[in-house]
Amino acid sequence: MNQADLQTSLNLQVFRTNSVSDLLESALIFVVSMALLWVVKVWLIRLLRKTAAQTSTTLDDFLIEVFDKAVLPVLYAGSVWLALGHLDLSKGAARFVDGAFKAIVIFQSVRALLSVLTFFIKNSWIKPGAPGGVATKSILTIVRVLVWLIAALFLLDNLGFDVNAVIAGLGVGGIAVALAAQTILGDLFNYFVIVFDQPFVEGDFIVVDEFKGEIEKIGIKSTRIRSLDGDMLIMSNSNLMSSRIRNFKRMEKRRASFTLGIVYQTSAEKVQRIPDMLRQIVLQHPKAVFDRAHFKSFGPSSLDFEVVYFVLDREYNVYMDIQQKINLEIMKRFEGEGIDFAYPTQTVYNYGEIPQPKLVKN
Repeated sequence: MNQADLQTSLNLQVFRTNSVSDLLESALIFVVSMALLWVVKVWLIRLLRKTAAQTSTTLDDFLIEVFDKAVLPVLYAGSVWLALGHLDLSKGAARFVDGAFKAIVIFQSVRALLSVLTFFIKNSWIKPGAPGGVATKSILTIVRVLVWLIAALFLLDNLGFDVNAVIAGLGVGGIAVALAAQTILGDLFNYFVIVFDQPFVEGDFIVVDEFKGEIEKIGIKSTRIRSLDGDMLIMSNSNLMSSRIRNFKRMEKRRASFTLGIVYQTSAEKVQRIPDMLRQIVLQHPKAVFDRAHFKSFGPSSLDFEVVYFVLDREYNVYMDIQQKINLEIMKRFEGEGIDFAYPTQTVYNYGEIPQPKLVKN
């Protein structure tokens, strides 16, 4: 039997029980459904897009795009499936049509789901200032792989394949990989913690134990910190998240306190006026908020005062500039008032020659 005879035999096998009216009804279903979908695509979607363009939100534009790119192809495939389903097909042809329709539905559903997840992650989960580009791409890549894997298993199961063995193999393999890569998986998990919880972002200045520096890059495995000395400090995400982190970038104001001591020979009248002098000096600076100044204690060699104020700027250089100006103003003011700063001293009193013990002979 030549190829033409074989093709004719197959055609007769597929359509041998369908009458001309069945074929016409099937064609009518296909044409009418396609015409309706054409009206939806050309008229309704165009109208919706014009309406969405007048709104300030992007959600409506996104939903229209998902409907156009993911839902309409399923409706087109559904039109073909309905038209062919009206016919009496052979078992093999019917199985092929059903399998193709299921594959299209699952494929387009996954596309729509990933589009929704991408939109949600970029607009809701990732906060402003987060390590956006690389972090978002890494998260979405992992999500896409997992979703497509689940979709493939679901499709194979619907097509009649036994996926239990595949799932069992993936489970055993996953346990083996997890045991072999506990550290890597821990760093990956803490990477997601950093991205979503955001204890710090790139550009923040942090202090971790005895290390301090600016966050330069947040990676899936490790975080890179540029120290004050200029060298690069690389810490694993697990180690970083298990430590106490001080984030100075989030600081709105900086508390400053210092002590100073004056000599014991200072009169009580001058000692009483010193706290008010210190308050006036601090209040001269617009970014400094005075808190308190007190005669704190009698030190070993000085009368000690404690001063506390706040700097309304988180930058360390600004704080040091203000502290330097305050120190200079204190020196000038004390010099004009005749008040001397104390320094460690020791006074030895000599009451005369100490008598030596006499030896008594028996």
